[in-house]
Amino acid sequence: MTLNHLIDSHCHIVFSTFQDDLDEVAARWRAAGVSSLVHACVEPSEIPEIRKLADRFPELRYSVGVHPLDTKHWKEGETIDILRSAALDDSRVVAIGELGLDLYKDSNLDEQVAALKPQLKLAVELDLPVIVHCREAASPLLELLEELKSSNVLVRGVMHCWGGTLEEMEQFLNFGFFISFSGTVTFPKAKQIQECALNVPEDRFLIETDCPFLAPVPKRGKRNEPAFVQSVAHKIAEIRGQSFASVANSSTENARLLFGLP
Repeated sequence: MTLNHLIDSHCHIVFSTFQDDLDEVAARWRAAGVSSLVHACVEPSEIPEIRKLADRFPELRYSVGVHPLDTKHWKEGETIDILRSAALDDSRVVAIGELGLDLYKDSNLDEQVAALKPQLKLAVELDLPVIVHCREAASPLLELLEELKSSNVLVRGVMHCWGGTLEEMEQFLNFGFFISFSGTVTFPKAKQIQECALNVPEDRFLIETDCPFLAPVPKRGKRNEPAFVQSVAHKIAEIRGQSFASVANSSTENARLLFGLP
């Protein structure tokens, strides 16, 4: 049987939870048909270690950026230069992020925006997509995108680990964004996310694990890993009434297009 190619479009295998068995984890993702991974970065000190992972695993590409809950690592002027240099220094950097807004776990909107705007502008400058974390913050993020658009700063990218409403999804789609579904789409009570997975256009969705977090059913509560992106694809196929191969092919083609993957 030929394996369908899958892309885990958002993972964090640099985290210490993987340090003891990463070769076994890699063997499992390859056995599951995962042919590419996009490793998200949450703050600049991670970049050297993520780069070492890209040396170790040729199927890995990565982003550079500052997460909205890591604004303590943001230094005006200095941090953006670090991100720019890292992106220009390695062709395996395929995105800026993980950036965005999170008003669920924090309320420092001004600080988050101060870190977000320069990163969005850097992505446009370097012609790279952004990987967006948005939690309970769709309205201010959409306002910011509209503000940038009116200045002819046209951002492209993906709303990762989608958890918003159908209406919010439509608004981000109208800005040209892709929508990425994680293990949360498999959770029995995630009706809103499942409705979005049903209605997202065929050419605008990705799949991801966001590992080590949010392991999909039937692994829920355990450490997540890239091989489990297969469960996300199976659930989306079930929701959309499509074959697993169709979902695998569409999500893979969409990820390749967005991130310029080989």
